[in-house]
Amino acid sequence: MTLPNMLSRFARTIIAFIQPKHVMTNSSDRTRQGRSVSEMVRLVRAATATLKQSLGSWLSTLENKTQAIFNRYLDSGYDPGASDSHTRREEQGIALRNLSVCYGERCAFEGLSGEFQSASLTAVVGPNGAGKSSLLKALAGIVRPATGEVVCDARARHRLAYLPQLDELDRGFPITVAELVALGGWRNFGSVREPPPRVAESVFEALAAVGLVPIADRQIAELSAGQLQRALFARLLLQDADVILLDEPFASLDESTTEDLLHCLQRWHVEGRTVIAVLHDLDCVRRHFPSTLLLARSPIAWGETVSSLSADNLARAQKALIPAEHVRIGGVA
Repeated sequence: MTLPNMLSRFARTIIAFIQPKHVMTNSSDRTRQGRSVSEMVRLVRAATATLKQSLGSWLSTLENKTQAIFNRYLDSGYDPGASDSHTRREEQGIALRNLSVCYGERCAFEGLSGEFQSASLTAVVGPNGAGKSSLLKALAGIVRPATGEVVCDARARHRLAYLPQLDELDRGFPITVAELVALGGWRNFGSVREPPPRVAESVFEALAAVGLVPIADRQIAELSAGQLQRALFARLLLQDADVILLDEPFASLDESTTEDLLHCLQRWHVEGRTVIAVLHDLDCVRRHFPSTLLLARSPIAWGETVSSLSADNLARAQKALIPAEHVRIGGVA
């Protein structure tokens, strides 16, 4: 029974007893009234007990639903036990089954099936508008596939990290470098809990790894593009994810910063993490990435980098987008 129905029934019980049925004329009437009052008290007590029980159950359900909503929208990802219960990193790959992502009637990419092997280091390359960024967002669960599915155990257990392009970030948000990096430990304290003492030590170690300890208290709005990307990589270090997705992580960075951050990728690869990065510099891909997915709204090649980036495959990727680009200006990344 719903709460409004319970209240209505309770009110009708009270009203039925307090409305006068007749005027007392003798002692027998008064006796009957005494019995009626006793009966009313008994029924009211019974109705009150039922109401309290039902109301308590209703409030408990409301509390559980409110907590669920809070956890979903404001505390998502809080899972301090994830580090203790996760399986070996070597088991964390990503399988794609006939995956497609569309925006309205426009397909970013379609018909993608295959697997990013566990502990692999893979580059995703292709012309502008090939669907590379959309692929990473689908892997991260940010966009919903139009068809197919992504099978990623690491994402289900909050063991996946995603770094978008720099221009997608709000650099005006009032937060320091150290605070930004500390958010990498979100899984351990969530949105309403005080960070545990070990987080401060981890933040210092991550900042030291990317050379940002001297500017830990600086606002992120004051950072150069290279400094901000270093801070974001430090945050990734704190996340300790099994699968790491990077969307153009070296765009607009100087050579020194790029080399330093490439060392982070190599470190993750050696540690057995699965790393997938969208890149445009083919020379960098050939030097540092053993496997490559060449995408042009549909898969052109996926495998060893030497084979995927052959001259024939690159030419096919360019030609694959020519008809669509002639009939429509702009593209989907």
